[in-house]
Amino acid sequence: MSLPPEKASELKQLIHQHLSKMDVHGRIREILAETIREELAPDQHLSTEDLIKALRRRGIIDDVMKELNFVTDSVDQEIPSSPKPPVCFSDRQSTLKKTNIDPTRRYLYLQVLGGKAFLEHLQEPEPLPGQVCSTFTLCLHFRNQRFHSKPVPCACEPDFHDGFLLEVHRESLGDGTRMADSTTMLSISDPVHMVLIKTDIFGETTLVASYFLEWRSVLGSENGVTNLTVELMGVGTESKVSVGILNVKLEMYPALNQTLSQEVVNTQDENGINRPVCSYVKPLRAGRLLDTPRQAARFVNVLGYERAPVIGGGGKQEQWCTLLAFLCRNKGDCEDHANLLCSLLLGYGLEAFVCVGTKAKGVPHAWVMTCGTDGTITFWESLTGHRYIHKSTNPEEPPVAEQPKPLYPYRTIGCVFNHQMFLGNCQPSDSVEICIFDLNDESKWKPMSEEAIKSVCAPGATTSLPPFPPLCASTIDASVTTLASYEFERTTSISAGNEEFQDAIRRAVPDGHTFKGFPIHFVYRNARRAFATCLRSPFCEEIICCRGDQVRLAVRVRVFTYPELACAVWIMFACKYRSVL
Repeated sequence: MSLPPEKASELKQLIHQHLSKMDVHGRIREILAETIREELAPDQHLSTEDLIKALRRRGIIDDVMKELNFVTDSVDQEIPSSPKPPVCFSDRQSTLKKTNIDPTRRYLYLQVLGGKAFLEHLQEPEPLPGQVCSTFTLCLHFRNQRFHSKPVPCACEPDFHDGFLLEVHRESLGDGTRMADSTTMLSISDPVHMVLIKTDIFGETTLVASYFLEWRSVLGSENGVTNLTVELMGVGTESKVSVGILNVKLEMYPALNQTLSQEVVNTQDENGINRPVCSYVKPLRAGRLLDTPRQAARFVNVLGYERAPVIGGGGKQEQWCTLLAFLCRNKGDCEDHANLLCSLLLGYGLEAFVCVGTKAKGVPHAWVMTCGTDGTITFWESLTGHRYIHKSTNPEEPPVAEQPKPLYPYRTIGCVFNHQMFLGNCQPSDSVEICIFDLNDESKWKPMSEEAIKSVCAPGATTSLPPFPPLCASTIDASVTTLASYEFERTTSISAGNEEFQDAIRRAVPDGHTFKGFPIHFVYRNARRAFATCLRSPFCEEIICCRGDQVRLAVRVRVFTYPELACAVWIMFACKYRSVL
């Protein structure tokens, strides 16, 4: 049976690798020297037949034949085990049919489809069949699974054509036999570690490159398949120097029934780093800089608006900025404004979400939504500071029935998210007018697993704002920021912001607890006089002398100055407790 030239070359390369591993050449040299010294006369020459006899007599040939095992292509007699070991192969179509994989498990099929730009080997000639040459070997590690490619000759464009079947599953109790879905796999943050090794003609190995591959981008790709270009960097003092490029193809097997939105997986920050959208939002307390949620909305509104640049005339480029980069730049896209406003509203104790959808003519847009404790849905436009109350339209009502006309500019909504939740809209229609915003109804809003959110938003998982210091205002203190609203009402006779204050209080006070607040107004700044006046009120004294379980006290003072040293002073005393009676 004749082999194609490429197969013959590959077979010779494998045999050479085994012989080098056994150090056959060194053993032959030792036997050759021993035979010449002990068995030959000074004027006698050693023939090939004599050398072969000496090798066979000392068992060298038998050892080589035992090492070079030849196996058949049949896998019918293999005993399956669970979980299956990682599989490496070169032809997907033939091997996936032959490989005895577990149909109840999820696999990531990683293919390496060649390399390029390995400039160190630009002038290296192509090896002849059977010629010993330096080789590249690609080693991979993923979640306790290790494997490597077959060696390929070192070249400017090394001929890597290998595939690896990686098993993907959660290791928590009870999840070992359950096929992982998209959201579960998103919570698996382990990268695929790729290491490139060079082996010279003497069998010496050298570490060429090490790379951690983020594979979860395939979860949001169309048809569950994506192609990546991996640039390998050097090691040690050459860690900033490019070694070469690998073409990698990722595919999920079996195919995913539902892929994640590209905004979840592939949103890039200003550094070009892929970050899940939930990591852009974090509760942010403005302290005394911004008194009310509506003032916060105004603050975000006055920050400059600038669309993300588009290169080459393409569509909208999904590049979001981190909060610090957005604030330092003082301008950004609608997503940057929405993320900041949502973070501020969360800091006020409101249940806030960033909404991703479209405006008129299908223009992509992001805005903020808050959910009141009474079920009221309020949209906040971060670019204008406007607020809109959402009233759902019932499409099943007869045409004569009067339907509320929406005042907001939003047309469709695809998902909502904050720092703890991500929910995809799975209602029959994504029209904002008829959407039901009952986020607890999984038939209308598909939630991402909490484990997935925690894995990308946990402390240290992303570069975000630092945690609140120990002396930062408590949640209840953040909820008594309505003093500015009181002064605004006295000035304009218009009540504003009371809804947000009540929602914040209801969310800050757990079930079984009681909240009491006592606001009082003065026109002087004498603290002793003001406190003595407060104590004369039985309501204030009841708060200050509160007795109960888990008592938390709060006080907030706000001074509004006017001309001629006139001032308006507002003081709020508050307490939260669980009654022991």
